[in-house]
Amino acid sequence: MLTTLRIRNLALVADLTLELQPGLNVLTGETGAGKSVILGALQLVLGQRADRGALRAGADLCSVEAVLQLGALHVPIGALLTNLGIDPCEAGVLVLKRSFTSSGTNRQFINGSPTTLAALATLGEQLVDLHGPHEHQSLLQPTRQLAILDAFSNLDPRRAAFSQLLQQRADLLAARSQLVVDDQSYARQLDLLRFQVREIDDARLQPDEEESLAAEHSRALNSARLTELAQGSLSLLADDDDSLLQRLSSLGRSLQDIVRIDPSAQSLADQHALLAEQLRDLHHDLDRYSSRIEVDPARLAQLQDRVDLLQSLRRKYGSTIPDILAFADRARTELQTLESRDVELDRIRSGIEAIDARLITLGTQLGNERRRLAPRLAKAAQQELVALGFRQAGFEIRIQPAPGHDTPATAAPSGFDQCEFLFAPNPGEPARPLRSIASSGELARVMLALKTVLAAQDEVPVLVFDEVDANVGGETAHVVGQKMRHIARNHQLLCITHLAPVAAHANAHYLVSKDIHDGRTESRIQLLDESHRIDELGRMLGGGPAARRHAVDLLAQCSPPQD
Repeated sequence: MLTTLRIRNLALVADLTLELQPGLNVLTGETGAGKSVILGALQLVLGQRADRGALRAGADLCSVEAVLQLGALHVPIGALLTNLGIDPCEAGVLVLKRSFTSSGTNRQFINGSPTTLAALATLGEQLVDLHGPHEHQSLLQPTRQLAILDAFSNLDPRRAAFSQLLQQRADLLAARSQLVVDDQSYARQLDLLRFQVREIDDARLQPDEEESLAAEHSRALNSARLTELAQGSLSLLADDDDSLLQRLSSLGRSLQDIVRIDPSAQSLADQHALLAEQLRDLHHDLDRYSSRIEVDPARLAQLQDRVDLLQSLRRKYGSTIPDILAFADRARTELQTLESRDVELDRIRSGIEAIDARLITLGTQLGNERRRLAPRLAKAAQQELVALGFRQAGFEIRIQPAPGHDTPATAAPSGFDQCEFLFAPNPGEPARPLRSIASSGELARVMLALKTVLAAQDEVPVLVFDEVDANVGGETAHVVGQKMRHIARNHQLLCITHLAPVAAHANAHYLVSKDIHDGRTESRIQLLDESHRIDELGRMLGGGPAARRHAVDLLAQCSPPQD
C-alpha cells in the first residue's frame, strides 16, 4: 500500500505530507483547493513527464516522494527491481522519488538509487492504476485485458505452459542457428577446428612441463658459460699453485704447531679440519657438476624449438598449458557437434515440430476457453455497470486471432489471441474499444465495474479514481461508494469525489483546503476525525443544520465495518 506521499513546491503546494491508510481513502474539498495537484504529484512519481510550469512560483526545485509498504504483494517487485538494476527493498519498504528544477533538470530514484524515467514508469505500472483525466491505466492495454480475462477464467496455468513451450522453441531455434551456416562457412569452420585440435594434440603437451623445460633450456643455452665458470671455480679450489686447498693445508700445519705448544687451542684445529672437509666435498661436487655439463647444439636446437612452439600455442589458445588443453577440449566438442551436424539438425527439427504441434493444441484450447468464458466476465461487468447507473449500456469482450501472432513461429507468450474490451454507454450505439471512450467519468465507472468483478484477481495493489462520480447522483452515488468499499477489501483505494454518499463509505477521509500563509496561497490536507468529517459531509450536502443531520445519518449508514 501507499503509506506516504510528500510533495514540495508543486503548484499551490509548498510542503505537504499525506499519510494514507489501508482501504478506501477519500479526498474532498472545494474546487480549486488542490486535489488535482495531489494526483499530479502521484503521476509525477510514477514516471509521467514533468511540466516546469507546475513548479511553485519562486521555487527552483520540485520534489515528490512516495513510500510504499509492499507486504504480501503478488506482483514480483523483487525480480523487477533486479532486472532494473535497483537495490532490493529493505523491510518490505519501497521508496520512489522524483525531482525537477526550473532549468529542466530531472532526477528520479528508486530505493535511493538513481534510475531512468522509463524504469520508474515500468515499476509504477505494477503498483498503481490511476483512473481519471490523463490516466495511467493498465486496463486500457489489450495485453492487460487478455491477462485479466485469463485470471478471471483461471487460465493462468495453461497460459504459463504455453509461454514455457514458446521459450523451449526459442532455445532450439538458437541452437539451430549455430549449426545452420552456408557450405563455405561450414567448411571453413570445420577446417579451422580440425587444425586447432590437431596442432594442440601434435604438441603432446604435459600439464607440468613448462617449468622443467624452461630450466633445461636455460642450462643448454648457457652451457659454455657454465663450463667456464665451473672450471674456473675448480682451479680456485685445488688446481692452481695458490689454490684454497693449498693455502688451507699450510694453515693446518700452523694450527698443529699451535696445539703442540698450547693444547687448549685444539678447537681451532678442529674447526680447520671441518672446513677442510667441506672444501674437499665442494671440490668433489663441483667436479661432478662440471662433468655433466654438455655443450650440445643439437639438443639446444630441440629445446629452442619446443620453447618456440609453446610460445606460439600460448599466443593462440591460452596463457598456460592447462588453458591450451582446455581450449582443445572445447574445440574437440564443437568439432564433434559440427561433424554430426545433420544428425543434430534432425534432432532439433523434430523437437521444433513436436513443440509446434503442442503449441497449436494448447493455443487452440486457450482460445476456445477464452471465447467460452469471455461472456461470463462481460455479463458480470455489465451487471456492475447497471448498478453504477448505466442501465442500458452494453459491454462485450471480443476475442480474435492476434494479427501477426497466429502461428507458433510468431506467437506471443500469451497465445494466438487478441482481446478487446468493448463498451456502448448509450442504447443504439455500437460498442467501441474501451480505450476509445472520450468521457473520463464514463471510463472511470467502467473501470470501477471491472475492478469490482476482478477485485480478487487484479494484482495492482493501489487504485486511484478521479471523476468517478461525474454525472452521477442519487442512489447511483451510494452504489459507487459500495463498489469502492468492496474493492478496498483487496486493494488500497484513493478517490477524489464531490459526492457525500461516496465519501461516506471511506475508511479515511481527507479534506484539501487553501490557506493564506505569509501572503501566499497554499494547499493543505487534513485527516478528518468524526466530528470534522460530519462537517465536511454536511458542506458537500449543501450546508446548514438539515445537511449536517443528513451527514450524520449518511455516515452511520455507509461507514464500513472496522476490519
